[in-house]
Amino acid sequence: MTQAAALSPQDLPVAVIGAGPVGLAAAAQLAERGLPFAVFEAGAGPGAAIRDWGHVTFFSPWRFNVDAAARRLLELNQWTSPEPGRDPTGNELVDMYLAPLAAHPRIAPHVFYRARVVAVTRQGMDRVPSRNREQRPFEIVVEDGNGQQRLVPARAVIDASGTWQTPNPAGANGIPAIGERESASRIRAGIPDVSGVERGRYAGKRVMVIGSGHSAMDSVLGLARLKETAPGTAITWAMRSPPTPKTFGLGPDDRLSNRGALGKRAKAAIDAGKITMLAPFRTRAFALQGDGIEVTGETETGQTSVKVDEVIVATGFRPDFSMLTELRLDLHPWLECPRELGPLIDPNEHSCNDVPPHGVKQLSHPEAGFVIAGMKSYGRAPTFLMMTGYEQIRSVVAAFAGDWTAALETRLVLPHSGVCAPRDEAACCPPAEKRTGT
Repeated sequence: MTQAAALSPQDLPVAVIGAGPVGLAAAAQLAERGLPFAVFEAGAGPGAAIRDWGHVTFFSPWRFNVDAAARRLLELNQWTSPEPGRDPTGNELVDMYLAPLAAHPRIAPHVFYRARVVAVTRQGMDRVPSRNREQRPFEIVVEDGNGQQRLVPARAVIDASGTWQTPNPAGANGIPAIGERESASRIRAGIPDVSGVERGRYAGKRVMVIGSGHSAMDSVLGLARLKETAPGTAITWAMRSPPTPKTFGLGPDDRLSNRGALGKRAKAAIDAGKITMLAPFRTRAFALQGDGIEVTGETETGQTSVKVDEVIVATGFRPDFSMLTELRLDLHPWLECPRELGPLIDPNEHSCNDVPPHGVKQLSHPEAGFVIAGMKSYGRAPTFLMMTGYEQIRSVVAAFAGDWTAALETRLVLPHSGVCAPRDEAACCPPAEKRTGT
């Protein structure tokens, strides 16, 4: 007899996919509620995805980056909170918060590393059968570092796996540009550490950064600093649309001061002639040419080609649903977030000024007991903040515990930013009052 058959679904753990900030917040909330849980992390330790950009400083200070239940749990274990007004780097967030949280005795026994979830389904059912579906436990297919798979039963599932592993392509039409895959050796997605471990790749080189949001700004400013010690470094910044004052944010009026300062520094670097702007530029093709790469795009005057040595693509991220094909999802048709959440966060209609806090009601799918939380829950929308994910998790875990009063009461108040524009990948949200039953 299998474990799933021996136990009723209510006796099984809640499976949490991902041991990043939102996944470990879920663990803390579940531990506080006394619900059994298991966290599966594909990486070698907590916050593995954050380690990939650990050199980058957060926009938000420490007071916004620690989940309330996690804080309560850590403080019982003699943890000292970092300075609340200081903005941590990614590495600091992992070392000073996520690692101690993952090592907490109420969490550590339930976190499994190098445990990649490759599929989630119902026991003995694909997505078609309906009869008694909700009575069947979930089955999580977990693969270890040696490719060995095992089935893990669960009463509910929280997918907090994020989107870091699925960056958007450079192609302006949403698919890889012609030659993008073939030119991968000279294309880097994300925010490389151009002044640190990856300095040799970029120092003294011609580098194009593609993207208009804060990830692109981080890369551009990193290259500008590199140029001070490697004067041969030439920086081209390509955007789909010409920049406007809103592109660079609210500056000192942004309550996330580091984000406001980032935009101000980027604008100053352009004005000082350290960066060549190429906008509008809608990427169409890449082609390796000898020791460089040719990038072709559409401009106001037709097609233009630029030859550089390296390309950094910072065009945001998108969710990967490949492990969820046998679950019943209800996704917004273009944002790929939960359908009910879509109208609240659609960047075609809304800026950050009117994205309200939300919880389990907006995150639910037809598959009872399954939710997507954190960055992945926003699909392709760019307005997610970590504190939004913490509020999602608080609501979701309250619902799993049967506390629907707490689950339907959203409590989050977010800092004012107002810097988001359609298709910008900046992470921001508006102030919001406490709402109940939304």
